[in-house]
Amino acid sequence: MKIEGRPSGMLGANTYLTWDEINHKGFIVDPGGFDDFLAGLIEKEAIELQYIILTHGHGDHIGGVEAYKERFPDAKLVACEAEREFLLNPNMNESAELCFKELRLTADIYVNDGDTLTVGDMTLHFIHTPGHTPGGMCIYVGSALFSGDTLFKYSIGRTDFPGGDYGQIIKSIREKLFLLPDDTKVYPGHMGTSEIGKEKEFNPFVCIK
Repeated sequence: MKIEGRPSGMLGANTYLTWDEINHKGFIVDPGGFDDFLAGLIEKEAIELQYIILTHGHGDHIGGVEAYKERFPDAKLVACEAEREFLLNPNMNESAELCFKELRLTADIYVNDGDTLTVGDMTLHFIHTPGHTPGGMCIYVGSALFSGDTLFKYSIGRTDFPGGDYGQIIKSIREKLFLLPDDTKVYPGHMGTSEIGKEKEFNPFVCIK
């Protein structure tokens, strides 16, 4: 499994391209904007882009969806069932402010907590982690966790936006993400990577050691 991360969109949200090197099947997480490098890499490596996956519906994470769908029309959009209304409502997803256009997105596939998808030799496990948004979710695959705006390196996602809930995000992290192995590498929606074990010990918002 290979992971290539790039900041994209107005706020530089981390967009991740992940693929199986043997079967050349892959997925992209949180396309905040269209990135020519990632699109070129998909074509250069002959990756069959199967899914565009959203950890949540804020405009800085969804601004590139339409462009990627146009470039790779066979890729299916995946989001959490609990984020359905959020994606359809520009007042909630703040797309006008963050993308300069109102976005109303309908996923091809809606998933719930505990659902899985297979991409080549990879199995993607979806974890519903409300708190930043009602339908925020993380994707656990192999030894990697794409945590969106739920868990950052030594920080957590904001909860002062519409649908945010501080108590929920703390519960999501402690009762779901902290059950993963300590060596799980965390790929967040902003800032640099971390590990679950380090977050348990050093994250001042949720540390348990």
